[in-house]
Amino acid sequence: MIPLLAAASAPDPNVTLSIQGGGSGAVKLFLLLTALSFATALLVSITSFTRIVIVLSFLRQALGAPQLPPNQVVTGLALVLTAFVMAPTGTRVWDQALQPYLQDRVDASQALEQASGPVRSFLLRQTREQDLALFYEISGRPRPARGEEIPLTVAAPAFMVSELTTAFRMGLFLYVPLLLVDLLVGGILMSLGMMMVPPPLISLPVKVGIFVMADGWRLVVASLMRSFQ
Repeated sequence: MIPLLAAASAPDPNVTLSIQGGGSGAVKLFLLLTALSFATALLVSITSFTRIVIVLSFLRQALGAPQLPPNQVVTGLALVLTAFVMAPTGTRVWDQALQPYLQDRVDASQALEQASGPVRSFLLRQTREQDLALFYEISGRPRPARGEEIPLTVAAPAFMVSELTTAFRMGLFLYVPLLLVDLLVGGILMSLGMMMVPPPLISLPVKVGIFVMADGWRLVVASLMRSFQ
């Protein structure tokens, strides 16, 4: 009787191995879902999305049609262009970090370290030197020596400030020519004594017509894409 009870109470090695393997997979799934919960913050902070959506919003305001294209269309176009710009970086992160982690070739800390390399490289290519210097000065850290890696805690905020500066500069270049059309139309209406006619009523179709004839969407998208090269 005692041998039977001992055999019944002994754990099955197959069951133990199955539980351990499932636990490892469950932990990885939990970590990936946790990372996805921060996807919105990561999308805004360390990708090209911020610059693209700000420039497109400037364009919409400059045309004088705040609701055209709708917000969903502007956001969708910004997401598609962001995926295009970030594809090389995403491929490197997948090949160097995520795939080895999912295949149990590296642990979580090693995967995070390997993923930070391509991301840091993208951030620093788009970051101005003066913005990096600003955050080193604020944090009180010494400037890195030549060849020393810049931490993401400094690179990420400096990148965001640089993106806002670049986006507003590009938006200004879009806004000024279309603003001149508004001023020209307003001056013509005043000279003709048509002060009761709202200038946007005339300037809107004129600006849209000029934008369409100049193939404006292609030019804007091309400028955005080339600004990340």
